[in-house]
Amino acid sequence: MKTIIVTGAGSGLGKELSLLFSQQGYHVLLTGRSVGKLSAVKEEIEKAGGVADYVVLNVQKDADILNRVNEIRMNHKVVGLVNNAGVGHFGPFFKITQQEIIEMLNTNVLGTILMTKAVLPLLQEQGEGLLINIISTAGLRGKVNEAVYAASKFAVRGFTESLQKEYENSPINIKAVYMGGMDTPFWEGSNHIEDASRFRSAKEVAKMIIEQIDQDEIIIESKKS
Repeated sequence: MKTIIVTGAGSGLGKELSLLFSQQGYHVLLTGRSVGKLSAVKEEIEKAGGVADYVVLNVQKDADILNRVNEIRMNHKVVGLVNNAGVGHFGPFFKITQQEIIEMLNTNVLGTILMTKAVLPLLQEQGEGLLINIISTAGLRGKVNEAVYAASKFAVRGFTESLQKEYENSPINIKAVYMGGMDTPFWEGSNHIEDASRFRSAKEVAKMIIEQIDQDEIIIESKKS
């Protein structure tokens, strides 16, 4: 059975994409930091007739990535990776702490790059592959009170566009997804967004991504239609 790895799969968009990929016949390998959340998503997938497993993995730790991916390669035929894990800290730039800056860059940029570097050889081994980078519309244009977050997403945009050119004549399909804010737990503990309920749900966005999966660039704005 073909396996697709989803980072940040315990909630929000990662969870919803995992559910949809499982319905398409993939074995979904859920990754994230919370056993409780990953276990709950695994159970939900299995109740719907899908197949899933989970691996606790922190994309901020390069050794963790290498160790887990080496374990995965021994047991699964990996043909896909969804780089969805991400963090955001918002507010006036002068108030953003050094620790918050480091966390965003380590998760959003290095996490995406190192996961891709570890998994791409597995896709090449299979002679096929799907790489989806969840970027955010903050990677398309700067936004007030999102300076460092946007910087991290612009970096992932450049990384993704460069890989698309590098692999354009290969059987590995690389997709860049730019979506606006969603009504998810991402905003918990932040006053950056007053009413997240006005945004699209993660389930709606996940469905839109799957519907447009043949496109190299998918842009989904945040406001409900």
